[in-house]
Amino acid sequence: MSEPAQSDRPAHTDGPEHTDRPEIAQTSGAFSMSCAVEVNVKASADTVWRLLTDAKGFPRWNSTVSGIDGQIREGQRIRVHAPGTTRTFTPRISHVVPDRRMAWIGGRAPFFKGVRDFVLTPRPDGSTDFAMKERFSGLMLPLAKRSMPDFGPIFARYATDLKQEAERAGAARARAA
Repeated sequence: MSEPAQSDRPAHTDGPEHTDRPEIAQTSGAFSMSCAVEVNVKASADTVWRLLTDAKGFPRWNSTVSGIDGQIREGQRIRVHAPGTTRTFTPRISHVVPDRRMAWIGGRAPFFKGVRDFVLTPRPDGSTDFAMKERFSGLMLPLAKRSMPDFGPIFARYATDLKQEAERAGAARARAA
């Protein structure tokens, strides 16, 4: 799969109010599939970014992750633990632009590769549009699909958890200021 696209975000048509609840988009082909989510978070991009890059704090707010070993930093490999299972994923962090974007890349092309892009877009009202998209591709994908979950509900939960925690943290920071 190619490098993360600069504007590879799910589209929404009804303005920022439309993204108060996560929007999910999924595609599937013979050798590729993707899932994307977008939601508006009523918190600053730096508040959202702090949550997305705090590996140790992830399981506190994110019900889709039971733990992350390592540092979420450019060039680092992390170990992501899925709840209720012994499955772990070991993506490498790349394409980091603080408070804006990063990618988690795992697997080996041309056999099987996953690229998860995170994009934060600050809005004039102080909120942040959060978008996450994961693309899987490769010759082994037709076999791997059988054991892969439906990412739609997982991505919706991830975005909802992030939104709730970022808005809680943003409100707490505003009260303290």
